[in-house]
Parts: sequence; structure tokens; C-alpha cells
Amino acid sequence: MGDMTVSTPPRVLTVAGSDSGGGAGIQADLKTMLAMGVHGMSVIAAVTAQNSLGVQGYWELPPEAVRAQLDSVLGDIGAQAVKTGMLASPALVEIVADVLGGYAAPVVVDPVGVSKHGDSLLAPEAVETLRTRLLPLAAVATPNLWEVEQLTSVKVEDEEGLRRAADAVLELGPTWALIKGGHLPGAPVDLLTDGTSEYRFAAERLDNRHTHGTGCTLASAIASRLALGDDVPAAVGKAKEYVTGAIARGFPLGAGIGPVDHAWPWR
Repeated sequence: MGDMTVSTPPRVLTVAGSDSGGGAGIQADLKTMLAMGVHGMSVIAAVTAQNSLGVQGYWELPPEAVRAQLDSVLGDIGAQAVKTGMLASPALVEIVADVLGGYAAPVVVDPVGVSKHGDSLLAPEAVETLRTRLLPLAAVATPNLWEVEQLTSVKVEDEEGLRRAADAVLELGPTWALIKGGHLPGAPVDLLTDGTSEYRFAAERLDNRHTHGTGCTLASAIASRLALGDDVPAAVGKAKEYVTGAIARGFPLGAGIGPVDHAWPWR
């Protein structure tokens, strides 16, 4: 190694489920982190059997396996930001909240409840644990409108309702709420607020059904930008640019919904 000027990039940890199809979950997270220029690390909480047609099954890892992965990574390597995704059960949410509650890095919580195909990825009894234990630790929570309803019972019908949804999510304790309005009719708008400042991110609706992995990708991109030193509004702005480019270039895979293109900046 003649050159000693090598420096370690910021480290970002994802705690989530594995997607065997490679478009969402841990796989999307690590690809996003690579594209954003950070070192991605993973704690696998669940393994899914899934492809472009949906989720055929999922298996949680034993709680001790999840705790051991967390202790290994944070004890030795450390992280400048953490992203959480599919945590499946109350026991796993508890462990992740326990460990991250005592750790100083910002946490981006993607409160994954349902897959793109409508498959449930969170046991009903885990919703309460997510609300009471994990969301209060979040620097940013990134629910879609279905997840807002699952967490707060607030149903959003139009862009007017986004702030009401954000306030309901903020009541659960995250510092910032990013309410993803992609499922609304019309041009998609995401609303970011900490209860005081408010930012709206509009993107054109792309005529592309290959959008598998968008939620995981956005949350991981935000965590990556936070690790690189951005404040939350800047991190979300840059993450949105990355995700919009990835959706624009989403490609067909298998017989169903294909993934976004995580490598679009290089293609």
C-alpha cells in the first residue's frame, strides 16, 4: 500500500430484511450506499423469498442473531448513520430500539409495514412496538401513506392532508417526518417537517412501473447523506434526486415489477 493517503469513508448501517430478488431491502440499501459513496454494513433481521411477483415467504432471524450482528458492527466499526427497514416482529423491534437508543448516530426509520405488492411485512402486534420504541429514536421517519395510516390511523386523500399526517407521525417522537405522497393522485409530493420548518419535494410522475425498492432506497440515501454531514433537509433533497434518477431508469425483471436502477449514476 505505497499510498498512505487512503481514508475510510463514512459508515452507514442498515438493519432490515434481505430481498432475494435484489431490488429492495438490504440489497437495495447496500447498492444505494455504494452509489452515495459511503461504506454500507448490514444487520439482517429477516430473510424473504421474493421476486418480481411478490413475497412468497419470510423468516425472522433469532433475536440473539440480530443483537449479535448489531454488537459486532457497532462495537468494532461504528456507524455515522443507521437506517432501519423490515423488522418483522415485536422482539426484533425491541432489540433494535434497545441498541440504537444507546448509540449516538442519527437513525432513519423506514417503518416498513407492507410491500409494493401489498404483502404484510410486519406482524400486527409489532406496529405498537415500532410506534412506542423505535419511532421516538428516529432523526427522520419515512412512512408512505399506507404506513401513516397503519401507525396513526390518519388517512390522507390529497396533498392538503400531508401536513396532518406529518403532525400525527411527529407526535410519535421522530425529530423529522418525511411523508411520501407517491400514492396520491396527480404529481407526487413528499412533505418533510420537524413541526416548525416545512419542505415540499415535488417530482414529475414517471411513467415506469419498475419501482421495486423505492422506499428502502430513499431511506438509505438519506442515511448516507446524513453520514456525509448534510443536515436533514439537504440530505432528503439529495436523496430524492438520486431516487428520482433511479426510478426513471427502473428496468423489467422477471414477470412482474422490476427494480429501480441503483447504478444509474454510472450507466
